[in-house]
Amino acid sequence: MQEQRPITDWLPLTMKEVQNRGWNEIDVVLISGDAYVDHPAFGTAVIGRIIEDEGFKVAIVAQPNWKDDLRDFKKFGRPKYFFGVTAGCMDSMVNHYTANKRLRSTDAYTPGGEAGFRPDYATIVYSKILKDLYPDVPVLIGGIEASLRRVTHYDYWQDKLFPSILEDSKADLLVYGMGDQPLRDMLKLLKKGVPFSNLETIKQVAFLQDKSEELPKNKNWESVALSSHEECLKDKIKYAANFKIVEVESNKLDARRITQDIGNKRLVINPPYKTMTEKEIDKSFDLPYTRLPHPKYNKRGAIPAYDMIKFSINMHRGCFGGCSFCTISAHQGKFIASRSEKSILAEVDEVVAHPEFKGYISDLGGPSANMYRMKGKVQEICDRCSSPSCIHPVICSNLDTSHKPMTELYRKVDKHPGVKKAFVGSGIRYDLLVDDFNQNNEDNNHEEYIEQVITRHVSGRLKVAPEHTSDATLKVMRKPSFKYFHKFKEKYDQISEKHGLKQQLIPYFISSHPGCENEDMANLAVETKDMGFQLEQVQDFTPTPMTVATVIYYSGVHPYTLKPYKTVKDKEEKLNQRRFFFWYKRENHSYIRESLRKANRLDLADKLIGSKPQQNSSEKPMPKWLEERRSRSGKKKR
Repeated sequence: MQEQRPITDWLPLTMKEVQNRGWNEIDVVLISGDAYVDHPAFGTAVIGRIIEDEGFKVAIVAQPNWKDDLRDFKKFGRPKYFFGVTAGCMDSMVNHYTANKRLRSTDAYTPGGEAGFRPDYATIVYSKILKDLYPDVPVLIGGIEASLRRVTHYDYWQDKLFPSILEDSKADLLVYGMGDQPLRDMLKLLKKGVPFSNLETIKQVAFLQDKSEELPKNKNWESVALSSHEECLKDKIKYAANFKIVEVESNKLDARRITQDIGNKRLVINPPYKTMTEKEIDKSFDLPYTRLPHPKYNKRGAIPAYDMIKFSINMHRGCFGGCSFCTISAHQGKFIASRSEKSILAEVDEVVAHPEFKGYISDLGGPSANMYRMKGKVQEICDRCSSPSCIHPVICSNLDTSHKPMTELYRKVDKHPGVKKAFVGSGIRYDLLVDDFNQNNEDNNHEEYIEQVITRHVSGRLKVAPEHTSDATLKVMRKPSFKYFHKFKEKYDQISEKHGLKQQLIPYFISSHPGCENEDMANLAVETKDMGFQLEQVQDFTPTPMTVATVIYYSGVHPYTLKPYKTVKDKEEKLNQRRFFFWYKRENHSYIRESLRKANRLDLADKLIGSKPQQNSSEKPMPKWLEERRSRSGKKKR
């Protein structure tokens, strides 16, 4: 049962709520593809609360109807300063479609999990509507969809390159990455009377200008030009080479400004802010969230994404893994921004006070659960670094991988009188805990951490992500050799046995990733079968903007080496690779055997499904009398 609170505790969704606050006008109107959940895990709530915290009047239009007379877009009228637009917590195309481009039947960010409440390419659709209705009101776009589509990018769903989303959306300005820092600086300038058109000097924003115009002057910024959008359309190699520049610059603490020509316009991407300090990130998390969905949704059913995280706590942002298929570092940054213990423990108090809380925190984690407080030992070395990963191909000797701050924090949460158990539900980077791979373990803090997690913070199963077993595929993925997963599992099993625990270790794997062959999938199936796994947490590779793997998928070459890699693209081939995950299902046996026969690897088929072909589970066993008749008939013919 939702707690009864005054409606003014939430940011307003309706004109009645605006009037309840005694407002005559709105300063900023936010348009979001998600339902409004006032929780720090939901971007719209964070942005809305920051705007409020800076002294502005803000209202939210959540999941507006874009098919009718557009009354949702008009209900608050013309804001004083700007419209803010986001597709939501996910790219709208990933939200809508599976890896095989099938339309999903549910939407986790909508009440009742109901699909159909946001359009494809939601940022573009919302922004164009606003520019048609209010052509003189600035539109600022942000969130993961806008962030990862800020330059020429490959769109898997239409199988073609798109220009910067600024071109198609007609928006005035784009904020990329986590928007806390640029947004606060923008609002401070607007409050001083600076026109919106003059915000193009702020870091971490992108905009379009006429090619005839000079770049805004900034003596502290160097600039680097990408191949134009038109050149990328003609030459896939130039598109791939562009990506390397974008990724390298996004991983620097002191980056260059990036430009790219699009027709008669020039895209300008200002350098990002430095990693948020503890004080800055605390300020975003300590805002007065209700931690509840807006009461408007009470009769429409639960919001699945909220139910998943309502008793969870995010301890940090960023990820230095740099995995080829992942967008976290591209959006949140490579360097870790960690909250203070005080801020985290204050949020524990808020979770405990939730009217539905039963004593169990579902997750104490982050993008990668065990990167809290990790950073370079010597900051000057990090200042000069542009590597996309701190742990691939080896763990940087300058990286402080101490797990002590997390272990101590877990213990403090455990001591809270209102907490029965606090689980680590986010995925753990197991490679950070394997001494053969990570030699930065002078005081054995890794053992202390993993024992603390296994004995106190596992809810029946611990999630880790080896992603594959083939070293060749893992190299493309920027993941460590699978041999280190074996070593982690040994440690996990030893500690579990020592404490008499029977908790599952759940590995995640990806099929049809660039560089992955059918034989690699067969080896994956054999090796995981030998380890006693029947895989559940698996997925087919989905090309998403701003990842190395997507660049390889489209261009056929690695953006750093321009070395060609084969990638499975055909729908049937992708499905067939996926079959190897489920070797234990009889309906997959005939394909597996035939595929491995063609590859001259029947030895792998024998290991997986035995030397004798299995009947399809959908067929009934042949009656004995019919089997004997067919056998006699065969003898007569011979």
